[in-house]
Amino acid sequence: MKTVSTIQEARAWRRGAGGSVGLVPTMGYLHAGHLSLVERARRENDRVAASLFVNPTQFGPSEDLARYPRDIERDTRLLEAAGCDVLFAPAVDEMYPAGFETIVDVGAVAAPLEGARRPGHFRGVATVVMKLFGILQPDRAYFGQKDAQQLAVMKKMVRDLDVLVDVRACPTVRETDGLAMSSRNVYLDPEDRRAAPALHRALAAARDRWTAGERDAEALRQAMRSVLEAEPRVHVDYVSVADPETCRELQRVEGPALLSLAAAVGKARLIDNVVVGG
Repeated sequence: MKTVSTIQEARAWRRGAGGSVGLVPTMGYLHAGHLSLVERARRENDRVAASLFVNPTQFGPSEDLARYPRDIERDTRLLEAAGCDVLFAPAVDEMYPAGFETIVDVGAVAAPLEGARRPGHFRGVATVVMKLFGILQPDRAYFGQKDAQQLAVMKKMVRDLDVLVDVRACPTVRETDGLAMSSRNVYLDPEDRRAAPALHRALAAARDRWTAGERDAEALRQAMRSVLEAEPRVHVDYVSVADPETCRELQRVEGPALLSLAAAVGKARLIDNVVVGG
């Protein structure tokens, strides 16, 4: 596997790569969920590129940019073992040189849920991913379903801007107790780690209600709240039953629905979701 740190080197690799390229954008500190994206990209493309960039523009002023976990040597070993061909790991001033001003704002789909709690977050995500698309020119890009609103943002962006990249959604990878894998799980102390699977149990409770025939969205939200509020170490941020493409809240579930939630568990803010009906 080749590691490059400049845009010029990344473009040179792409020119010489030949065939199709699958891109896995990451912020590093990789886990099995990230590696499942690499493995799928390996199956579906001639070459696989991964990016590792802790993007400052998607963090708010009180968020965890400074303490976000980093271990590039470990990540490099994992990517190589998973079959990645090139790792693009730029510095901040390589991606955002002096005078950089352009942003990508995808509009309404980025406004609720995570967008409401983290103002500017999706502008940062969309802008950096659009730059990665321009630099590495992938045929396909792979994102985890765990970040469901981010996935909707990516699909909206490529559709609106006529970007020739196929955005592929990949299933959430979970621990054996249901906790969605996340780089931020490292923040959980042992007691918080025992409490954190309540997020998955809450989603499962709402999904079970839907399977049993419940179509009132507020009843499904209440099913999630009831499970979360029973766990004292979990502090609910939001629960949502929304359209998977627009992220607008639903009153009734007549088709596919995104059941999602966010909660603080100790020092970690965790998100998770499931999709029903589609």
